[in-house]
Amino acid sequence: MVKITYKKQSSSYLIFTLKQQCKTISQIHQVHAQSITNNLLIHPQILHSFTSLLSSLPLQQPTHPHFTHYVTSIFSLINSPSTFCYNTIIRANALLSSPNTSFFYFLKMRRMSVPPDSHTFPFVLKACGLLNSLFLGKTLHCQALKFGFLVDVFVCNNLVRVYNVNGSIGDARKVFDESCSRDVVSYNLMIDGCVKAGEIEDGRKVFDEMPERDGVSWGTLLAGYARMNRCRDAIELFDQMVMLDVKFDNVALVSVLSACAQLGELEKGKSIHEFIRRKGIAIDSYLCTGLVDLYGKCGCIEVARELFETSKDKKVFTWNAMLVGLAMHGHGELLFDYFAEMVETGVRPDGVTFLALLVGCNHGGRIHEARRFFGEMEGVYGVPRELKHYGCMADLLARSGLIKEAMEMIEAMPMAGDVFVWGGLLGGCRIHGDVELAVKAAENVMEVKPEDGGVYSILANVFADAGRWDDLVNIRRRRDSAQIKKNAGCSLIQLNGATHEFISWDELHPQSDQIYSILNCLQLNLKQYYC
Repeated sequence: MVKITYKKQSSSYLIFTLKQQCKTISQIHQVHAQSITNNLLIHPQILHSFTSLLSSLPLQQPTHPHFTHYVTSIFSLINSPSTFCYNTIIRANALLSSPNTSFFYFLKMRRMSVPPDSHTFPFVLKACGLLNSLFLGKTLHCQALKFGFLVDVFVCNNLVRVYNVNGSIGDARKVFDESCSRDVVSYNLMIDGCVKAGEIEDGRKVFDEMPERDGVSWGTLLAGYARMNRCRDAIELFDQMVMLDVKFDNVALVSVLSACAQLGELEKGKSIHEFIRRKGIAIDSYLCTGLVDLYGKCGCIEVARELFETSKDKKVFTWNAMLVGLAMHGHGELLFDYFAEMVETGVRPDGVTFLALLVGCNHGGRIHEARRFFGEMEGVYGVPRELKHYGCMADLLARSGLIKEAMEMIEAMPMAGDVFVWGGLLGGCRIHGDVELAVKAAENVMEVKPEDGGVYSILANVFADAGRWDDLVNIRRRRDSAQIKKNAGCSLIQLNGATHEFISWDELHPQSDQIYSILNCLQLNLKQYYC
């Protein structure tokens, strides 16, 4: 509560109180009430201070309509608002997630011939970013150019942000390249735009050009590597951060943990976990999710469960990480128990949740449970079915011999099937020898992903199993004429901290002679045993 003596107050005293003591909305209301009581509401400086302070407060409910109405009402009492007044109301509405209202005042400002300044455009560009409108962004770009504000680093940074949000990385790069002055935020925004556009190499070039980097610079690029499955690069970048003693946030840690989980680099992940303990880094729900994801995907289910249980604030993504780990390693009953607990605690499941459930059902051949979860997705939980859910269901049904049911589901889909949907059906057709449907599924896979060489091999095996030799020869000729090659699968073995990669019949490993010698000995022993 703001302490205000109850004698007649001067405007200067109330302005001082606003600037020095008011920290919450209710305190602003108290001073506002005092200004009305003392008949000082007409003083422009008080109204300016109200609006300015409102725009900078850490509001508990920034989208509450009361706050928007409040700042608008105060602004309407100002006679002949200045540029500062317009800037403040534009900024306030942007902070209150009312971008349309911000634009209304910007347009009114221009109609009233009130000149904008270097503060106007960063505020209105922030509102533009909330609207995701490339047209408005370019319009404001023209206005900033017209008034000569493109020399201002804050204006340029906000323009880059608007273009990034709208996916126009080329325009963002042009603004960045033509900027007269750049700070670390300029470079970070450009790296972020490149990463989100999938242009990770361009992002790395910008990173390498930086005269000075901060934790955001490193973390953004690291997250980009992890997102683009450049996991080795992500781990290498993290090691550089540790070596250079870069101060980083949990985003970088979660990204490198995700990279370790994707590669199955359990030992590296453990060392990062130990690094977190050694540095005394607080494990919030976000970081806990990364650790649960790592241990769950690497098969350390008990460790994942212990970390999960220690989390006091379990978000939906934390539950999903636990469910995915259980599903991947065939812990069906535990998976269902955790899902039931998730629902009981009031956490609303999403698409990832149900994908984990369907994967778990697929691993265990739990057709009844899969049908129930698939049916409840939209009807009970309001989660829309996506292609990945249909693909998982098609794979389960087809592998279980329910090929007709799988085909009926695919034909009833509201969207066209992708390679996973038709591929799931094809795999089941191969197992159960349904040649005609296998041909139909394969043709759809070829149409969706013509460069996929695996589909030709599967269809060739189907024809071979059915004794259709002419069709076998034809599909192989078709594959050869299209010059399509099947990507070779590989196996990874981790031994003494080193990862060894093997491809069928390759001789690239430095110890391949010894490896094949041992395999030949094993083969001879097996023959002697069974013969």
